[in-house]
Amino acid sequence: MEYARMKFYCDESRCIECDGCSIACAEAHELPTGVVRRKVITLHEGIWGKEVSTSVACMHCSDAPCEAVCPVHCFYIRADGVVLHDKERCIGCGYCLYACPFGAPQFPREGLFGSKGAMDKCTMCAGGPVETNSHHEMELYGQNRIAEGKVPVCAAMCSTKALLVGDGESVAGIFKGRVAARGGKGLNTMYGWDKAYNDQWKDQ
Repeated sequence: MEYARMKFYCDESRCIECDGCSIACAEAHELPTGVVRRKVITLHEGIWGKEVSTSVACMHCSDAPCEAVCPVHCFYIRADGVVLHDKERCIGCGYCLYACPFGAPQFPREGLFGSKGAMDKCTMCAGGPVETNSHHEMELYGQNRIAEGKVPVCAAMCSTKALLVGDGESVAGIFKGRVAARGGKGLNTMYGWDKAYNDQWKDQ
């Protein structure tokens, strides 16, 4: 049986840096202060025509480097491609943080030496290796929206639908359709505040 491969993609031409995705994530999963599973970054900030924002979290890599370097093998990749980890096995060594090119692994404690505490990261709202939708799962990993047939909360709360999630082929198809609708111009036709809010901010 072949499963869909779940992927995230942020359509930079639609992202307006509202931080709705990161705030929704923090609230839904009751994240402790200092732990940020999703963040919005902006390149060329303040330069008209070049400023681009994108939402970044764990990319749930097919060949996840975090899994490769973990000395206690707390990572596992589900059949649908979602990369999860076992917090009760994690020793807080930080190897995954150094291996991840996206800065996805987060730790509750700072410091160069010693345990950083059990690692936390984006779960694509798919919980963890404990009983599904149990109090224990919520306490350790946050909401398991995937088990409820819902999309991750970050994508659900994206006001401009910039953040896409789902089967990789479906996400690619949606993005190709958007690019075609823009005349193949890609990022040259930015979505922006004016289109996101019905032109009410255009002259302000």
